[in-house]
Amino acid sequence: MDYYAHSLETSDKTSWQPLKDHLRAVADQARCFASSFGAAEFGWAAGVLHDVGKATKEFQLRLEDPRLRVDHSSAGARIAAAKYGPLGLIIAYAVAGHHSGIPDGGDKAAEGSLMYRLSTKDVPDCCDYAGKLELPPQLPRLTVKPQPEHPGFSVAFFTRMVFSCLVDADFLDTERFMDPTRSKMRTRTPEITELHARLERYLRQKTAGAPNTHVNRIRAQILQDCLAAAQSEPGLFTLTVPTGGGKTLSSLAFALKHAVLHGLERVIYVIPFTSIIEQNAAVFREAVGADAVLEHHSNVIRHHEEDETFELTRRLELAEENWDMPLIVTTNVQFFESLFSNKSSRCRKLHNVAKSVIILDEAQMLPVELLQPCIAALTELVRNYGVTVLLCSATQPALDGLLPRDTSAKEIIPDPGALYNALKRVVVTNGGKLETDEVVAEVLRHKQALCIVNTRAHARDLFERLGKDDGHYHLSAAMCPVHRAQRLGEIRERLRSDKPCRVISTQLVEAGVDLDFPVVMRAIAGIDSVAQAAGRCNREGLRDRGKVIVFWPAGGEGMGHVWFKRTAAIAAPIVEAWNDPLALDAVERYFRDLYFYEGARLDARGIMQRLEAGVKSLNFPFEEVARLFKVIAEDTFSIVIPFDDECSHVLAQVKSNGIDRALARRIQPYTVSVQVWEYKQLCDSGALENVGGLEILRDMNLYDSRYGLNVIGSKERGDGCWIV
Repeated sequence: MDYYAHSLETSDKTSWQPLKDHLRAVADQARCFASSFGAAEFGWAAGVLHDVGKATKEFQLRLEDPRLRVDHSSAGARIAAAKYGPLGLIIAYAVAGHHSGIPDGGDKAAEGSLMYRLSTKDVPDCCDYAGKLELPPQLPRLTVKPQPEHPGFSVAFFTRMVFSCLVDADFLDTERFMDPTRSKMRTRTPEITELHARLERYLRQKTAGAPNTHVNRIRAQILQDCLAAAQSEPGLFTLTVPTGGGKTLSSLAFALKHAVLHGLERVIYVIPFTSIIEQNAAVFREAVGADAVLEHHSNVIRHHEEDETFELTRRLELAEENWDMPLIVTTNVQFFESLFSNKSSRCRKLHNVAKSVIILDEAQMLPVELLQPCIAALTELVRNYGVTVLLCSATQPALDGLLPRDTSAKEIIPDPGALYNALKRVVVTNGGKLETDEVVAEVLRHKQALCIVNTRAHARDLFERLGKDDGHYHLSAAMCPVHRAQRLGEIRERLRSDKPCRVISTQLVEAGVDLDFPVVMRAIAGIDSVAQAAGRCNREGLRDRGKVIVFWPAGGEGMGHVWFKRTAAIAAPIVEAWNDPLALDAVERYFRDLYFYEGARLDARGIMQRLEAGVKSLNFPFEEVARLFKVIAEDTFSIVIPFDDECSHVLAQVKSNGIDRALARRIQPYTVSVQVWEYKQLCDSGALENVGGLEILRDMNLYDSRYGLNVIGSKERGDGCWIV
C-alpha cells in the first residue's frame, strides 16, 4: 500500500506527498538543526518517527475525509520509547507533541499525558512500516553539561530544543509541499558578516561627524572596550554603562564582531518595554539595513503596499515564525515565555537561539518572581548551546548568587565606577517625608519639573492639586498609547522651547522615554526605579548637574501594590545612608538585599522544583510549567479606546470583515489594560461593546482627555507597559 503524508484538493494521488519523502526531508532538516548543539541523532530520529503513525489505513482514509480524527503522533512516540529506552522519552515527547504541544510526562491515568499515550492500546499499529525506515541504531549519551544544582532543568531544556528542531523542520517541509509560493519567500537574508561590515561603515560615518566633546570621547572609549571584549571566548558578559553612554550601538558592535569571530549565526536583542524596543529597532535598521532586522512583538504593524517593500514585509512576517533572521529585536515576554513554552508555534524558533549572541537590555527588569528560572535558562544557553549572553544595564543586578557555582560573568568596562563618575549628570537628594501639598509646592517651585509616583490614583490627586495651566501634564497607563504619544510630543516641545512644563506621571516614563528635565521628583521606590527616573533628568548633559529628589509620601499614600512597598522598604535605608544612592556599591547592596529578602520568591511558581522532581525518570511537567511561566499576569483585559478617526476606521474594517492579525496590531496602540474588577465594572455599567472579539469602550464619557480611562471607584494600582 502507498502511504501519503499530505493531500491536495484533488483525487489524483500522484500529486500527493509520499509519506517516505516527508519523513526523509523532515529527518534531514531536523538533524541539521540539532547538529548546532550536538544532537544530530536526536533530530534525525524525531524526524523519521514524527509522522510514522500516518502509515495506517485509518489515517489514509482521513486524507480523503478531513472530518475523521486519527491520532498519528502517539505511534512514533511509542516506537521511540521502546527502541531507545529512557533516552527515547526525549524523542517521544517531541513526536507526541509536534502538533498539540509537548505534553506533561504525567502517568498512565492522566489522559493526554505522555505516559497515558505510551500505554494506551487504541493506537493503530505501524511497526512493520517503521521497521523499514532508516533510524539511528541507538542514541548517543547526552552531550549537555548539566547545571550542578539543576540537572533536571538541563535535560528538560534539551528536550524542548529537540522538539523545536522537529517542529520547525516539519512546518518547513509541509509548507514546501502545500504552499510552495509562500515557501519560496523565505529567501536568504544577509549574513552576519555583512551586518558587521554595514555597522562598521555606519559607525565610521557617525563618529567622523561627531563633535569632540567630553561625552563623545567617553562613548568612543566604551565602543572600543566593547570591540576589545568581543575577542573573548563565548560566555556570560555584563556591560555596566550609565544613561547616555551609547550602550545600544556599542553592545550591537560587540555582538556582531563577537559573532563573526566565533562563528555565531545571529544576534537577539531583548528589551522589556515598547518605548525602548521601537526606538532601538529604528536605530538598528538605520545602522545595518531594514532587510536584516526582525522586530518581533505584538505592537508591530507591517503595511502591505504593493511596492518594493512588499516582499520584505512578507519575509519579515514569515521570519517571526522561526526567527530565521540575523538580527532579532524582541521583548522579555516573547523571549522568555518562548523558552518555557510547550506550544509548537512558540517553541519553533528555539533552535535558532543556539549559536547566537543574546543582549538583554535593562537587565534589572527581569521579573523577580521568575528570576531564578530566567537566569537558569540563560546559563543553559551559554553552557550547552554555544550562546553568548550580554547583560546591559546602568544598574546591574547582583546575579552571582543565582549563577551555577562553575559560572561567572565578565564585565566589559574595565572600571565601571570611574565611568559612572565621568558620566554623572545628577545629584540625588533625600527629600524626606512630604505631605501631598508639599509635593505640589515643590513641583510648582520649578519652571520645569517631572514628578513620578507609584500609582494612578496618587498621580491624579497630585495633578488635580497642581492647578490648571497649559504647561501642566498628566501621564499614566490609563491613557492609550496614541494619547500618551501626543502628550509626550507636547511635553518635549515645551522642554525644547524652555516654556513652563510640569508633569505628574506614573512609572511608565522611566524606561526609554526620551525626556530631559532639570528637576525630577521620585516617590520612594526600588533603587533601579530611582535610577530610571534619574535618566529623565539632565539627560542631554546640558546642565552641570540635574536635581533628583527622592521623597516619602506622608502616611504611605500612593505606595500601591505590595511589590512597591517591599522594594521601597529595601531602598529606603540606602537612600538615607548613601551620599549617592545610585553609586555602583549602593546599587549592588540594593539588589543583594532584594534577592536575599525575596529568597524562595525568586522562583515564586516553583518551576525549578517541578523540573528537578522528574529528572530520574525524565517525567517533566512541560505543559504545567508553560502555564505557570507568565511574565505578564493574565488577569487583565484590553479595552479599545476609539480615540481618533484612524481607530474608528480600523474598527469599521473589523465590523465588516472580522479581526485578523494585521488589524489587531493596528488596534494595539488604542488599548488600555484593566484589571478584572475594572472590567466587570465597565461591563455592568454597559460601557463596553464587543466587536469581533474586541472590547470597545462605547461610553467615551469614561475617557478623560487629561487622565485617560476613568473607572469609577478606582482602586490603587501600579502601572506597567510590558508587551509581548
